[in-house]
Order: sequence, then C-alpha cells, then structure tokens
Amino acid sequence: MPVRASGRRQRPASARSAADGMKLHRRTVRLAGRPHTVVSLRPGTAVRFSTNLFHETWHVLSDRHGARLLGRLLWGLSYQSRPGTLVVIDRGFITTTPFDGDPADRIVLVPAWDTPFTARHARALKARLPPASAPDGTVRWHTHGLDAALADPKAWLGANRDRDARVCGRVERLNGLVVLRPQSPHEMREWAVHCGRLDPHDHGMDYTYLGEGAHYASGEVQVFRSFRRDVSVARRARAEVLDELDEPVGAEVLRPLVWDRAEALKR
Repeated sequence: MPVRASGRRQRPASARSAADGMKLHRRTVRLAGRPHTVVSLRPGTAVRFSTNLFHETWHVLSDRHGARLLGRLLWGLSYQSRPGTLVVIDRGFITTTPFDGDPADRIVLVPAWDTPFTARHARALKARLPPASAPDGTVRWHTHGLDAALADPKAWLGANRDRDARVCGRVERLNGLVVLRPQSPHEMREWAVHCGRLDPHDHGMDYTYLGEGAHYASGEVQVFRSFRRDVSVARRARAEVLDELDEPVGAEVLRPLVWDRAEALKR
C-alpha cells in the first residue's frame, strides 16, 4: 500500500468521494499482544452511519452514499488485507439511529480468513479509539473491478457466486463494536457488491442481508433516502420527550413515545 504521512483534513471536493483510490488513514496498534494495522476514514469525510439490533439482526444504517462507501471499504479490504488488518468506522462517522435517537456503535470490518478478532481484541481496540496520536500514514484504497461489478451487479453476482463455500461470515457485536466478519475474500467482495448496489431512490428505503444467524441473517445493511433528516427528527423528538418526563423510564417505554413524537414532527 503506498503510504504518505498526513494529518490534513480533506478538501470539500474530495470529502464526498467514495471512488477508487480514495485516501484513508493508517495506524499501527497493539491488540491482544500483536501489532495490527488499523485503517480508518479521514476527518472531514462526508458520510454517516448508525447501528441497531432488530429481530436478532445487527443493522448498519446509512444513505446511498454510505452504502457505496461501505462497499468500497469491503472490496478494497478483500484484496489489500494482510494478517492483522482492520478497517474501523469510528465515532466521528457514527450518528444516533434514525428511528428513536438511540446511541449507536462503531463499526469494524474484519477479514476473518487471516485476522482473528475475539472479544479480547475488541476490548483492546475500543480502548484505543479514538486514536490519541496522528496517523502513521495515508493509504490509497484501490478497488479495481468494483465499478464494473456495480454497473451490472446481477451479472457479477451470478458469474462470481462461490457455490462451493461451506462457511458463512457473521455480523455481531463484541464489546460495544459492531463487527462485519466475512469468512473469505470472495464473500467480502459479494458483501461489497450487495452494499454498493443499494439505492433507496424509488421506494425511500433499500436493504441487503449479510452473514448467517441462528434464525435470521446475522447482519443487514439498510439505507434510507431521508437518512439524515430522519436522524435529525428522531434526535429532536427524543430530546423533547426526555425534557417532558418527570422521571427516567426504560427503553421499552421511551421508544414508543419518541416514535410518536417523531411522526408528529414530520407531519
């Protein structure tokens, strides 16, 4: 990976970009007694994600741009991974949920075929986020082939499906981190195409399942056309409801109140 030390913020023109060759930060951190390379988005990147658990499935929530950037991260990692390489979407790019304003978890992409990642690793990584020091360098994130795959995702998935795969990746929460863990480079590229093709324009929402769970898919990426507006409305609704309550209440009481207030605000 070509590397250049840099601490500068992105120019406005590149902050929205999710193209081949985008620049990411690289740091070396020690997790569970071994050095790991942690790749992360640069400050100023114009993208936001959220996470929640629903029907035993961990959801990654965003808009179309977020899904395309997530696909870019997955595709690049499938080729550029070395043992101990992780991609982290840190707190600066995580927002509250668009449903009820709940706080969300940071996201970690792990190439499970060459990088063990246990609860111990997650605990150590979480303790080191956000990083206190400047990055060690800048990575050019190459994603050759992804644009062609996204131009005709059905054809690519049909031609490249790994029909002999016996193992399936998982999405799970470890020590406050939502971890996307495909089991092979091919599966990671499949996840990248599934994410990158999402488009909520026609119906307001789109989604794709990721990984395998006991009863449902273990993960889902869900995108909304009005993601940022919904986040703002839910946050305002939650603040108003909390301000009116005389005493603390549990989530099972609070959330329906926030949903009702959010619907009223939207009207």
